[in-house]
Amino acid sequence: MTEDARLLGVVVSGTGGAWRVLADDRTEVEASMRGRLKKSDTGRRADGSIRRDTVASRVGRLKLAVGDRVRLEQDDAAGAWAISEILPRKSQLARREPGHGQGERIIAANLDQAIVMFAAANPEPHRRMLDRFLVIAEANGIASIIVINKVELVGEDVARARFADYERAGYPVHYTSVKQRIGLDGVRAALSGKVSVISGPSGVGKSSILNALFPGLGLRVAEISESVNKGRHTTVGAFMHPLPTPDTGAVVDTPGLREVGMWGLPHTRLDDCFPEIHTLRDECKFNDCAHGTEPGCAVRNAVKQGTVSQERYESYTMLKAELAAEQTK
Repeated sequence: MTEDARLLGVVVSGTGGAWRVLADDRTEVEASMRGRLKKSDTGRRADGSIRRDTVASRVGRLKLAVGDRVRLEQDDAAGAWAISEILPRKSQLARREPGHGQGERIIAANLDQAIVMFAAANPEPHRRMLDRFLVIAEANGIASIIVINKVELVGEDVARARFADYERAGYPVHYTSVKQRIGLDGVRAALSGKVSVISGPSGVGKSSILNALFPGLGLRVAEISESVNKGRHTTVGAFMHPLPTPDTGAVVDTPGLREVGMWGLPHTRLDDCFPEIHTLRDECKFNDCAHGTEPGCAVRNAVKQGTVSQERYESYTMLKAELAAEQTK
């Protein structure tokens, strides 16, 4: 095999035995995985150092995911392409298997940020689910940006009031309307030059916003079922879309997620994933404060004073109890 027959690229779509890979020379090929694929260490950063502060520090059998950098080899006889190596990841977004599964599902790899999108209405936003998305991103060490779409349905002022807690917690929040062309420039600037995963429930307008910003993508638009007020799934699997020039970067479009399961996060580390709680942790009287009934808890005092959202604190306590119950199993 000649050196010219070896290429590097990024996985843009696929499942099982067939994967689409965008090679560094900008050609796109379909490739299978080598039976004896060399495993790489997902617990290492790009510089080779070990990641111990996030879910990505777990080392085990590596499952190929959209966004993975791979090495390609071509069979001289048949001309078919195969993935011979998965290169070390700088980051990954992982979640628990849907349903009652206890395994891990990698949503995407090598991400710079997560764009967590909800609608101001139709479907009605569920803040507990939004908190779950944010926790998953935080646990994987990925920065989050919140986009609240369809603000024309309730008014921008009402939408801002509903999600002010997240701005106070330190999250960038964009308020958008595709129909009225509100807030789209800010989202485009946030996406440019980054590899972003777009997450959120079905039907909130992920594809509509991407189509409005980058018409060449041509993504399918979800329909809203008025009978159940839930979006119908239109995306079968994750798909990476390189942004058209003059923009750089890429977006990873993901299936609508109706159930979000956290994975591999100890319940004692959950306060790391709520920025407004994490910043107060060192002010608590006890180093191992669980922010529950302990005296001298700076977090509960902040909730009483209104500087930490009561609703966000309730999300924290509910998710912590859920994680503790799962880990007991």
